[in-house]
Amino acid sequence: MLVAARALQGSFGALLAPSALSLLTITFHNSPDRPKAFGIFSAIAASGTSVGLLLGGVLTQTLSWRWCLYVNLLFAIPAAIAASRLVEGGGALRPRPRIDLAGVGTASAGLFCLVYGFSNAETHAWTNAVTIAAFTASAVMLASFVIIEHRALRPLLPLHVVADRSRGGAYVSMAIVGAALFSVFLFMTFYMQQTLHYSPVTTGLGFLPLTGSVIIVAPLVQTKVLPRLGPRPVIASGMTLGIIAMIVFTRLTPGGSYAAHVLPGLIPVGAGAACVFSASFATGTLGVQPRDAGVAAAVVNTAQQVGGSIGTALLSTIFAGALTAALTSHSPAPLSPADATVHAYTVGFSAGAVIFAAGLLLALILLPSRHTVLARTAAPTTSPPRASAQERRSTRNG
Repeated sequence: MLVAARALQGSFGALLAPSALSLLTITFHNSPDRPKAFGIFSAIAASGTSVGLLLGGVLTQTLSWRWCLYVNLLFAIPAAIAASRLVEGGGALRPRPRIDLAGVGTASAGLFCLVYGFSNAETHAWTNAVTIAAFTASAVMLASFVIIEHRALRPLLPLHVVADRSRGGAYVSMAIVGAALFSVFLFMTFYMQQTLHYSPVTTGLGFLPLTGSVIIVAPLVQTKVLPRLGPRPVIASGMTLGIIAMIVFTRLTPGGSYAAHVLPGLIPVGAGAACVFSASFATGTLGVQPRDAGVAAAVVNTAQQVGGSIGTALLSTIFAGALTAALTSHSPAPLSPADATVHAYTVGFSAGAVIFAAGLLLALILLPSRHTVLARTAAPTTSPPRASAQERRSTRNG
């Protein structure tokens, strides 16, 4: 029941998040207040997880873990009432396109198989037949999705949206930081509760410096830094801060302390996440026509969620392998359970550093210069996107 309920929650969240970002994109299209609006949105989006950890800790400790689910109603119901009164509907403005069912099916199946492959590798092995089959099926499904979208008359994901260099780089950056950032929340939560013996509430409070750095840095980056430097140096700086934070976290010890081993990494990783989120949210929806705003916003959010899912599955697998090796190694002697667990955390953070390093490299390669972005901002494209292959054939056939 819990899995089914979470699936429904994810489905409705998939409706909500792109709608909010696309509404922001259309509302502030070519507006001088666009950087400020996206800065506020980025700060809220990036800090939501750590605020949720604090609230979840309070609810778990004072009431029950079930209230971590019930509490959503306190946010959702007032928000739904406000949206019904304040947000204008646009359903009657144009015909609704048919849903690309083939695209939906292949994309969903491909992403599911990819995440399942990483999860199965944790409980079994990378060479397990199910793991290999899952990865193979994922590759086939995602390749089929690209082919279907190239030929579809009304594609689920118009390829010109992601083929753009600026937006494509933003989507990749969002996925990578989502994958690496989840390692912080996953492993650091366990470290503070199981090693430092913090309560759930104290653990949530421990993440507040990360939240604070996000809230401070995101609006500044969006309004002051990004317009001057462009997305490449901003995202590259964010990835570099992430690498530094992961290296700091690799110094964790069973007898460590919050001030010496946790706090010095939380602040830079929060600032780095703010840099990447701010630039990616803004760049991932830059230059799209209003009719593609929902698609661009959906890809930004999907990249973050898919990156987080893959990162959690991959890093959990790496953690489990390191823990098993540390407990069974005989050179010179097996580690104690406490020492082995902390060692496995540091291995997971080392993998997080590698992920951030890959993000830094891809940001430098994919993202355009400041001058290219400024030119597109000053003269946004108004021409229709390149017709799909099927549309071109239909035109030739009269």
